[in-house]
Amino acid sequence: MSENPLSFIPTLNWNAQGLIPAIVQDVTTGDVLMMAWMNAEALRLTQERGEAVFWSRSRREIWHKGATSGNVQRVRDIRIDCDADTLLLLVDPAGPACHTGERSCFYRTLET
Repeated sequence: MSENPLSFIPTLNWNAQGLIPAIVQDVTTGDVLMMAWMNAEALRLTQERGEAVFWSRSRREIWHKGATSGNVQRVRDIRIDCDADTLLLLVDPAGPACHTGERSCFYRTLET
């Protein structure tokens, strides 16, 4: 019998609210599209569905990215950083990632 693919979830370094940041990157272009939060349920659903699912801190509920807009993110790989406190989702996006309609949420530049 093979190991449970979700068995690593308890070994992640969740924050005090039971969340972990998830950076979303376009698997083809390498562009960083967005950052969102996941709880264990969102991560489990992401792995089951193969599409990005997150935790909305403002609405305090699970949200399936693109459920209403159609701009889903098909997850190709999930990576864990060296400290196990951040996830990287490599995705095939079906439309813009940002709620503003921009391809990436990182479309603005901070003056330095």
